[in-house]
Amino acid sequence: MVCAFEQRHSQRSTVRWPVSVWHPVAGKFFNGKSINVSSDGALILLPLRAPVREGQQVEINFPRAETLANEKGCAARIKPARVVRVERTNAIATAAVKVALEFQPAPVPVEEFF
Repeated sequence: MVCAFEQRHSQRSTVRWPVSVWHPVAGKFFNGKSINVSSDGALILLPLRAPVREGQQVEINFPRAETLANEKGCAARIKPARVVRVERTNAIATAAVKVALEFQPAPVPVEEFF
């Protein structure tokens, strides 16, 4: 018997898009790709060597196509996120891990305090 508990609050959309994740503890970016995305988070694939653990804070970068970057004025959509799950099943075979991220509110810029 299989029991699945759904914790998601928003509908997911399948989105296969390159992403990069800034890992502040490692001090570097890891390139991967998205599997699905919602307004609350994303499920992504990262290289097996990415040292992600549940509870860590990271930043996920969704690069924009050139025309959208020109329209929006920047080359990526950057979202702070928290790692909520790391799936290492079949990781050796795929050389990747599935990482579930929950988007976090953006920090308030210091200028807004003054």
